[in-house]
Amino acid sequence: MKNSIRLVIFGSMVALGGAAAAAPPLPIRGTIDAVQGNKFSVTELSGTTLAVTLAPNASITEVLPSSLAAVKPGSYVGTAAVKQMGGAYRAMELQIFPESMRGIGLGTRQWNLTPQSTMTNGTVGGIANTTGTVGAVSGSGDLTLTVNDGSGTKTVLVPEGVPVVTYAPGSAADLKPGAHVIFFPSGPVTNGAVTASRISVGKNGLMPPM
Repeated sequence: MKNSIRLVIFGSMVALGGAAAAAPPLPIRGTIDAVQGNKFSVTELSGTTLAVTLAPNASITEVLPSSLAAVKPGSYVGTAAVKQMGGAYRAMELQIFPESMRGIGLGTRQWNLTPQSTMTNGTVGGIANTTGTVGAVSGSGDLTLTVNDGSGTKTVLVPEGVPVVTYAPGSAADLKPGAHVIFFPSGPVTNGAVTASRISVGKNGLMPPM
């Protein structure tokens, strides 16, 4: 695989610019069993084993732990969530994007973490907790974020204890047995085989929560 590794935020993958594009593929999640060159086997969370080939110039990204203390008004974030009866989105995880990736995946779309889940990427406007609106996160407890996803403002409820992560550039060396990955297929799974064009791997055993 070539050395040009792009930083790509998983949970925020869409084509940018140009004419309207088809919806991006939904990700596959699992654990690497074995690696041989640009090929590796992955056991999905369902228990199914896939033979994966890295596409030429595939993007590899590390997923690292972060915290709600890093969220501020103006932060660019992503969240897998489920829409509630009142219209707010209840977060299952929160991603804090590096500033260099601001604008990636702007919007709200279908996701496959759980049934009826969505992925929202956007800019944080306000942050509130049980003591009222705050300029940055302090202390603990549930939070409410207002997030502008480009089509308007979404209200995101962030329960205390949800996983919070950020991202860094990765390399093929991160793809090793036991590593937890989430990746975007370049095409359909055929006879248990698939090509991965974008893959994210948990740092030091972290399981990507998105």
